[in-house]
Amino acid sequence: MTATPDTTAQDICYLALKARDARFDGRFFTGVTSTGIYCRPVCSVKTPKRENCRFFDHAAQAEGAGFRPCLRCRPELAPHSVVWSIQDASYILAHQAARLLDEPESWGPDALSVQTLADRLGVSDRHLRRIFEVQFGVSPLQYLQTRRLLTAKQLLADTNLPITQIALTSGFASVRRFNAAFVAHYQLNPTQLRRAGTPASGQGITVKLGYRPPYDVDTMLAFIGKRTMNAIEFVATHENYKRAGRTFRIESGGKMHTGWLIADFDTARCQLVLQVSDSLRDVLPLVIRRVRAAFDLDADPHAINPTLHDSFPDGDGLRVPGTMDGYELAVRAVLGQQITVAAARTLAQRLVNTFGEPINTPYPELTRLFPTPAVLAAASGDALGSLGIVKQRQAAILAIAQAVAEKRLQLHAGADVPATVAGLKALPGIGDWTAQYIAMRALRWPDAFPAGDVALHKALGVQEAKNPARVAEAASQIWRPWRSYAVIRAWSTLPVATKHVATHAYPVGARALNDH
Repeated sequence: MTATPDTTAQDICYLALKARDARFDGRFFTGVTSTGIYCRPVCSVKTPKRENCRFFDHAAQAEGAGFRPCLRCRPELAPHSVVWSIQDASYILAHQAARLLDEPESWGPDALSVQTLADRLGVSDRHLRRIFEVQFGVSPLQYLQTRRLLTAKQLLADTNLPITQIALTSGFASVRRFNAAFVAHYQLNPTQLRRAGTPASGQGITVKLGYRPPYDVDTMLAFIGKRTMNAIEFVATHENYKRAGRTFRIESGGKMHTGWLIADFDTARCQLVLQVSDSLRDVLPLVIRRVRAAFDLDADPHAINPTLHDSFPDGDGLRVPGTMDGYELAVRAVLGQQITVAAARTLAQRLVNTFGEPINTPYPELTRLFPTPAVLAAASGDALGSLGIVKQRQAAILAIAQAVAEKRLQLHAGADVPATVAGLKALPGIGDWTAQYIAMRALRWPDAFPAGDVALHKALGVQEAKNPARVAEAASQIWRPWRSYAVIRAWSTLPVATKHVATHAYPVGARALNDH
């Protein structure tokens, strides 16, 4: 394991460090040999001398080289490094493995072994170790251990959770193993590292999540705001704050957890301040992971924009809106087929009012949960039909709910994208457009592309072609592997007043920006 070897790259890193350039946050870490500490590029401490700096692509590399995380800039707050390739098979495989290791559900007592991980990816464990170490400079287990420890460090610094709970939540089988790993990596025990926090207020747990600029927060919140369902979610913007809130349900370890969360954007510091209900404390890393995905906090404009800027010069700050719940997104996508945003929102609201579960929160805007897969899977056609949902969409909703309830379908960022897309398309009422849309927003696949989307055809000026889908697909090749971002940017160029009327063959993709 070595630091970034290229001299030019190291010089660029040092210039970014001197400028405290937030665009590079999470893209590299600086190990300072005179202190034994590693920092984010945005660290506010005095810039170290160039000869004392070593640069690493990943936090795990820095820790593997013996550096400890800085207590001031807190490397655990940095956005994750998400860089994609469509050409290098080894690169793709290694990053697929990292995606799986990033999922908190892989951290517990039943954590993925290298053999299990290799089996899931269809390669030998020896091959996986080799290509992973080439790409990341550390073994899969070292990568996983760093992810666990940095999560624990964040919980120690930002919450009042008992250390025992932090250990278990971060994936350690016992407090003894947690303490030993902590001391080995950081030369401090958890109690010594823990900062003095504010007493619990009964208003939840607060953590901070970083992102890289530019980020068009207003457009992201406008996107969410146009789709909000009463009692489930809300968006509130003011000159002094930019806020989104919602209720949330997640299953982990066979247990269902419900609660609420509030996300406040601190644009001056390039971070999101997340408040989570105490009822979700046992699954806090999972919640954080979902929030990062929902707001696309790990996007790297520095990597994306060189590919897309010439085609979409006004879209550098746009992100791909994600979701807290892939199942919910899939249901709402089906409800929005072939109708306007207002109509889709009305149907979703009726579904929530009829089948949603009540929940108590400190916020009067948040009083219900989205219907569970089991509830919708058991719903009758007459019950759904009474809400105005046509039979074709009834069948699709029931199929999605049944598949998720039976755990035949996983709709989150750690899912196998090709297998999930194929599974979705095998369900009634789910075509390529819907599958690609879900891949883009729920599976967080950066290269999803709904080629048959009529609004996309209009944005690209190919609607008059004999086969616009084929022409759009061909045109999209220059945007790989960032076609999901290209779609969002293309949709953003359409007039707001554009009517979104879909056909059976080509569901309107502009509703993905304005209607879902």
